[in-house]
Amino acid sequence: MSALREDIRDFLRREPVSILVEVTGAAGSTPRDTDAWMLVSDRAIFATIGGGQLEYMAIDQARRALRSGLAAEPMNVPLGPEIGQCCGGRVGLSFTAMNPALAKSLISRSDREMAARPHVYVFGAGHVGDALAMALSLAPLRVVLVDTREDELMASTVPRIETCLTAMPEAVVRDAPAGSSFVILTHDHALDFLITAEALKRADAAYVGMIGSKTKRTTFRNWLSREFGQPGLFENLICPIGGTTLKDKRPAVIATLAAAEIMTAALSWTDSRVNRLRAVSR
Repeated sequence: MSALREDIRDFLRREPVSILVEVTGAAGSTPRDTDAWMLVSDRAIFATIGGGQLEYMAIDQARRALRSGLAAEPMNVPLGPEIGQCCGGRVGLSFTAMNPALAKSLISRSDREMAARPHVYVFGAGHVGDALAMALSLAPLRVVLVDTREDELMASTVPRIETCLTAMPEAVVRDAPAGSSFVILTHDHALDFLITAEALKRADAAYVGMIGSKTKRTTFRNWLSREFGQPGLFENLICPIGGTTLKDKRPAVIATLAAAEIMTAALSWTDSRVNRLRAVSR
């Protein structure tokens, strides 16, 4: 997480003379909404407002302003054939020259956005766990790779994620914030069962998934009923992760399929929570 926060700080240090481009209006079908922004300097950009011809026009507008030293005029762009985009909507853009106060505000905004990202805990730093953490690291999520084995965590080369070495991974589940996702794929089935049972006890989990076969799924259901007397908890478990359409067992394939499944659940939970809070505040 810290590495991503440092990215914007590093950009501002390298490119102190830049312009903030913000989407101020998004009507109809548009590449991004009004939460999108980007920074443009004379030789680099940071983030994106959606790409395509719209972004090229925004970059050109910002760089002409940088070269001239004059303020860039706002833009109101119809996304039609005349600019080579067929979205059909209309986008408003504002351009603000960077200054110390704006830089501080932008860093704080970036930090808040990072802090609000849903947590995903991947238990098990083996081949599939490492591949899954890699796939999830590209998404707007806070990914934590958890293992009881120091050597496995040390061997992981996944960028932009946190690692957690613990002798009690079930405690990590208990301490996780609401809306967290838990993906269990350790080296030990007994440990898998322990962590999964703890995750299923949480009514506020966005996702609980365990890697496994039909046999493992049945064994876990029987164990859960016997040990906890709560077979109903099993209905909230995704097992196997990544669906059953493809029978490919390669770690990268499992990770890719599971990552989409996990991200959908995590972001859907976050969106529904935001909508509930908005409804209460009205």
